[in-house]
Amino acid sequence: MDLHSVLTRRPLPGLAPPRDDAPPRDDAPPPKGSGRLLHRARTAVVGALPGTGAVAGVLLALAAVGVMIREPVLIPSLAASAAVLHHTPTLPTAQPRTVVVAHLLGAAAGYAVLAAAPSSPWSAALAGGLTFAATSLARTPHSPACATAVVVVLQTPAAARFVPLLLGATLMLVLGALAASRLHGAAPRYPVRWW
Repeated sequence: MDLHSVLTRRPLPGLAPPRDDAPPRDDAPPPKGSGRLLHRARTAVVGALPGTGAVAGVLLALAAVGVMIREPVLIPSLAASAAVLHHTPTLPTAQPRTVVVAHLLGAAAGYAVLAAAPSSPWSAALAGGLTFAATSLARTPHSPACATAVVVVLQTPAAARFVPLLLGATLMLVLGALAASRLHGAAPRYPVRWW
């Protein structure tokens, strides 16, 4: 797959392709060829910058907190949550209650599995499945929380340290998404609902 195939618009089935004899518009895109391709690429990059900066900023903040307190705060599932929050801020899976509660349910499922079985890939898979069930029942579907359960089972962190850090980190993610939506005027408002 090359860049041209990704950035080239394809007509929808049943629609006529654009006519070459149509009069030019003031807001018409640049002419076909490499200039048009570069224009599209530049537009895509400029459109992605605010979200990229927000995600990187909140993840860097989590990493900085972890360095300051000498505890790992940034875990893979939180990076996935940051992407969900900034890429799809209006979906139910990105709302504050969903993010915070789902990660706490993931941690609880991980510790519950550890109480019944030793740390192994099998028990980690079971914890991920239990998290999916728990978040579905609680109406807080947030798939990165399944990874939180896996991290708990495979890394076996002390619950007294891990759970408060996880809660604080998820709240930082939510506040980061809130700030990003207010700072970037074209961004959709976040959150759609708090609870």
